[in-house]
Amino acid sequence: MEKEKRESLLIDYIEGNLKDADRALIENEMEQNAGTKKQYHQLKEVMGLLNQTHHIELSHSLQSNFEKLLQQEMASNKKTSKQISITPWVLRIAAVLVLVFVGAVIMDRFIEKQEHEKEVAAIKKELNDNKKLMMALLQNQQSASQRLQGAMVAYEMNNSDDDIVNALVTTMNEDTNSNVRLSALEALGKFYRQNHVRSALIKSLSTQKDPVVQMALIRMLVKMKEKEVVTQLEKMTHDDSVIKAVKDEAHWGILRLI
Repeated sequence: MEKEKRESLLIDYIEGNLKDADRALIENEMEQNAGTKKQYHQLKEVMGLLNQTHHIELSHSLQSNFEKLLQQEMASNKKTSKQISITPWVLRIAAVLVLVFVGAVIMDRFIEKQEHEKEVAAIKKELNDNKKLMMALLQNQQSASQRLQGAMVAYEMNNSDDDIVNALVTTMNEDTNSNVRLSALEALGKFYRQNHVRSALIKSLSTQKDPVVQMALIRMLVKMKEKEVVTQLEKMTHDDSVIKAVKDEAHWGILRLI
């Protein structure tokens, strides 16, 4: 029996589409030929896989294009003149391979998404833990060293939220200890690319009275290239309540921003 005919009969036999005569023929072939029986089990397994994937079939256009592509490839191969015909079971195997590939891609994306979600959750937890520690330390009005440590905790953070920024701004503007205010300013400087941080730093320039913090703030705003503070700096250079060192810093800042 020809190979192509045998394959076609085996597929129809598995699907229950054979007439009695053909069914008897293929059953006799399997009894007489171990290779045919092996092929029967292979085809049955492949077709079973197809049934488990919701009976997805190749479209007519896909089948046609698949055959055309392979025929063109073989026609261009001068080393052989053997004609190849695409049988249904080959197409079914191709479908299984496509499904396996798609499934692998989907699974890879799923795993990648899960890993990303775990990373995000870990970052949020770390931020929340550090935030609680920072807040507790900054609110300790009995110990400047504890508040200084709180500002240092904030400085070590890689991310911030509104609560953290607001706490640091309040500390920078209102804390009774100059070193604590300066440390809070330095921590805010790490997040200067956030608009609300930049706004808070600019606003603080007009209210800040601590000379040490004023000079550090001017240097930071110059580094940020905040040209809109030039007017405030000019006012500082003419303000009798501002010490000479701060006026000199303000003048230096104006020269670099204009």
